[in-house]
Formats: sequence, C-alpha cells, structure tokens
Amino acid sequence: MKLLFDLLPIVLFFATFRYADGHQDWAGAFATQYFGGLVSGGVVAPKEAPVLLATLVVIVATLTQVVYLKARGRKVDLMLWFSLALVVGLGGLTIWFHNETFIKWKPSGLYWAFGLALWASQALFGKNLLRSTLGQELPLPDALWRRLNFAWIAFFALMGLLNLWVAYSFTTETWVDFKLFGATGLMLLFMLAQGVYISRHLPESVPEDGAAADSHQSTP
Repeated sequence: MKLLFDLLPIVLFFATFRYADGHQDWAGAFATQYFGGLVSGGVVAPKEAPVLLATLVVIVATLTQVVYLKARGRKVDLMLWFSLALVVGLGGLTIWFHNETFIKWKPSGLYWAFGLALWASQALFGKNLLRSTLGQELPLPDALWRRLNFAWIAFFALMGLLNLWVAYSFTTETWVDFKLFGATGLMLLFMLAQGVYISRHLPESVPEDGAAADSHQSTP
C-alpha cells in the first residue's frame, strides 16, 4: 500500500503528460486560460503544455500527500519533505520559464539526496540507516550491513546519472516513460537482487530445545 502511495505522483505525472501530449492544442489552450498567470508571457504553446500540466499535477499530488499524512497525525518522512521542496522549486521554474529541463533534474536530486543521507549517517554519525530500519527483522553481521549500505549509495548515485543521461539523450516522451517504468523497474530488480543476497547470509534457524531433545531421543 505504501508503494502505491509513494508512486502516486509519478503515475499522475505520466497520465497527465500522456493525455495532454495526445491533445496538444487543447492542452495549450487549457493551460493558457487557467494557468497563464503562472508562466512568463502568459501564453503556453501546445508543445509546452504537456510537461507544464503534468508538473502542476505532480506538485499538487505531492503537496496533497503531505497534507494527508499531517491530517491523519502520521509522520511525514524527511525524504517526502525533500521531494516536495524539489518538485515545488524545480517544478515552479519549469512552469515559469517554459523549460522542462528543471523538472527533469528532480529525480536525480532525490536519488542523490537518498544516497547522501545513507552515506552521511554512516560516515559522520556511525549510524547505518538500513540497519536502524530493518535490523530487528534481519539479524545480519555489521560487515554485511555496511556492504548493503554502500550498495544502496552506489545505486542511487548511478540512478541519478542515468536519469540525466536519458533526459538529455532522448525525447521528453522517452524520459517520461523511463521515469515511471524504467526507474521503477530498476528499483524493484535491485531490491530483488538484494533480497536474494541477504537470504544467503541469514543464519539458519536453530530448533527449539524440546524439538532437539525429541530428535535426539528418537535417534537409535
């Protein structure tokens, strides 16, 4: 359920972009009429409208997530706050300057923020955030937790670079597809690989004393 909640802004961004991209004339007129005051010059060209409208939607969706969590008395993760700051800041620049480059930097900024948080907590404070979150469920040695932490840092660093490579090397349509399907797919594959790796290092379960005794007695 949390995964769907986290992915909601991305899904809405994708859906809005795809619909507006298929109806560019309508999207340009709609954006100019209702959101012209938010853009420099007051006029949104049909080709600019899909990214502009999708950016507006993702800003509202992310803000709604924060408001929903606060209204329910639930904790808002630090990274959600950071995501909101990035999407409002870079999204606002995209809208005002009619420039999609700003919003394309947002995923990279978020990936690098995740990686920096994992690195800084370990290097500066001696605290492994992965272990703090999962340590009770996964009894793993310290060395393995450090390797897992480094793997996530490297993954986020590479994902930030990959996002920029796709953004600057391919069309906006391809980048939008990558943002939802490619990046999410790579994240799930990485998590699956980590799960397999962890499973090989989990300690074998030790039978209870009674079961061990019964087994000993039944042995001729």
